[in-house]
Amino acid sequence: MKPSHTAIIMDGNGRWAQQREKPRGNGHTEGAEAVRRIVRHARRLEMDCLTLFAFSSLNWGRPSTEINDLMDLLLEFLYSERQELLENGIRLRAIGERDFLPSSVRAALAQLESDTAACTDMELVLAVSYDGRRDMVRAARRLALMAQKGDLLPADLNETQLMDALSTRALPDVDLLIRTSGEFRTSGFLPLEACYAELYFTETLWPDFTEADLDAACVEYSRRQRRFGLTSDQLAVNG
Repeated sequence: MKPSHTAIIMDGNGRWAQQREKPRGNGHTEGAEAVRRIVRHARRLEMDCLTLFAFSSLNWGRPSTEINDLMDLLLEFLYSERQELLENGIRLRAIGERDFLPSSVRAALAQLESDTAACTDMELVLAVSYDGRRDMVRAARRLALMAQKGDLLPADLNETQLMDALSTRALPDVDLLIRTSGEFRTSGFLPLEACYAELYFTETLWPDFTEADLDAACVEYSRRQRRFGLTSDQLAVNG
């Protein structure tokens, strides 16, 4: 059993650089290389969806030089990976508050989303300027506006409508959520979409995360029994 939708909190770039007495920007550069190899490997593993937490809404509070480095790396990734995404049938999608991103990044995201829209072999989702609670607030506003217009009765609101109001609408629920660098928290990443996900934490810093590390997470996932409220005996009876 392999996860259909894997989500990764890519943590530890700064510590990777500090351990080597290098500027934090070097850690982000190496982290971008880790993104490339993990996206390729996820495609080889035939995952349906890979979501990467690239930049949190809270990260805007970091030093401007670090933010500029991150935006430059994101822009370079969007330009350099276009052909590989197309050749491998990978559709790009971005979630988060785009209005806060530099105009050049917004334009590159929109262009690559358009260019890869017809790809169907895997979906790569980049969470940029993203925070799960803020996304839920935006979803609540959309639903409240629908109710105000008479398009939705509050009594008729259901789980499907709520999920469709999120920026992740049309994406499958997360099966496996990975966090690198030894931290044990989800940091507002996909709180509803990953509420039944299997959690996997590793001490490995993101720049050092390899194909073998992703394989290890998938093996651990395959060993777990996903019961979704049922008992083990019930699952055995149901096959």
